[in-house]
This record gives sequence, structure tokens and C-alpha cells, in this order.
Amino acid sequence: MEESAFNALAEAELARIEHALEDCGVDIDIEPKPGGVLELEFDNGTKMILNRHTAAREIWVAAKSGGFHFRPEGGRWVNTRDGTELWTMLAALLGAQAGEAVDLQPPA
Repeated sequence: MEESAFNALAEAELARIEHALEDCGVDIDIEPKPGGVLELEFDNGTKMILNRHTAAREIWVAAKSGGFHFRPEGGRWVNTRDGTELWTMLAALLGAQAGEAVDLQPPA
């Protein structure tokens, strides 16, 4: 995949995530940063970072529980380790870090 196509795809996915986080039911401060980075800060003071990694053609998630890499496959972003879909894993990671259930739904 060409770099420009990947960057457009990743930026669109990160924008979808940012939008969904605003309605997920958990108080999370969301700070978009230059270069395709979303910095999330929870009430308990912990942070989570989501960013595009152009060289690897992946979206990376750095959470309290570890780091995860997702690549686009068949119209979805899947974990490079176990094939888990990004939105499913992100909801679980957010819930674990926030200490409460998170309902994270991709915008239509």
C-alpha cells in the first residue's frame, strides 16, 4: 500500500475512534496531536496513546497493559499477534484502564 493511501486510511480510522470516544460513556480527555496521534487521559491519571505508524503501515496502541499493533486487512484493522479486531480490543483496553465497562461503537 502506498504511503499516502495508508496515511489517509489511518487518519480516517483515528478520526472515527476519536468521534466514538466522545460518546463511549467514560470520561476520557482526548487530545489529538500532530502526526496522527491521539493521546487519551483517564480520570485515574493513566494515559493511552493511539498513533499511525507509517513505516510499518499499522495503527499502534500503547495502553497500561501493553502495546498492540493493528494492520488493515479486508476492510478491518486486525491485531498482528492474534487477529483481534481493533474496535473489539480497544473497547476492552479502554474498559480495563478506566475501571468500568466501555461501549465503543464505530460510527456508521
